[in-house]
Amino acid sequence: MSAIAADPGAPGTDRLPVLSPMLQRLAAERATGALMRDRGTLYLADGQVVHAESPATPGIDVLLTTGGTLRHEGWWDAVAQAGAGQRVGRYLVDSGHVPGGALELCHLGALYDAAFFALAPTGTPARFRYGVSHWIGPVRPVPVAAVQRETLRRRELLDRIWPDPACDSAPVVRSSAHPGDSPVPARQRAVLELADGVRTASDIAQALGRSAFHILVDLRRLAAAGLVAAVRAQPLPAAASAPGRITLPEVTADPDIALLRRLRDALEAL
Repeated sequence: MSAIAADPGAPGTDRLPVLSPMLQRLAAERATGALMRDRGTLYLADGQVVHAESPATPGIDVLLTTGGTLRHEGWWDAVAQAGAGQRVGRYLVDSGHVPGGALELCHLGALYDAAFFALAPTGTPARFRYGVSHWIGPVRPVPVAAVQRETLRRRELLDRIWPDPACDSAPVVRSSAHPGDSPVPARQRAVLELADGVRTASDIAQALGRSAFHILVDLRRLAAAGLVAAVRAQPLPAAASAPGRITLPEVTADPDIALLRRLRDALEAL
């Protein structure tokens, strides 16, 4: 069984923000294993980040296949042939499915994308499982310092575009504003068309097969232009949670609204 270490949380510091003290300690000790955080997992080998995953962003399989770099059959062939041996990346290159350079670029993008979400602030303690490795296998390791620097750079970029992070996690909806004289670029228009009040940034990224961070950039720009807004959760009225209370919905378009209200009041009096 793999040993598990726990991260009690980040102490305060006046220096450059430390995204994960535990991650820095693991890098210093050249650890190998999986750092599991609230929004994703970082895989380390000899203290370097070799892969990252987050439910908030599409995986490398989606990025490779949606972009046309790899056919779906090629991906599943690699998983079937090399997944158990944790050599999927190497197999994709050796079998001719994907050029080595293309795999490295896509893997690096997926790693930074997932790490951005995995290293998001959280009150949940992290855990590290020693000896765990990912089935994608070695592609190109990245120093922990580089991952943290890129994560901080991305946070600063988003804040410069639009400081309100509401669109990052909530469903987004198109506003009634018109783009005006400045046409919306094609990439942003594709995002705008999926802002239906139900989908979140992660949902849009999955639908388009694009980096979730790049979707956040587009949404912040659209929000800054007044073209999208986050759907704010509406709190339930306090009366709705009162035990034994029967609540009927308000019906504003019905001409017999007074009758419905009398019926509601009678039911509540029971």
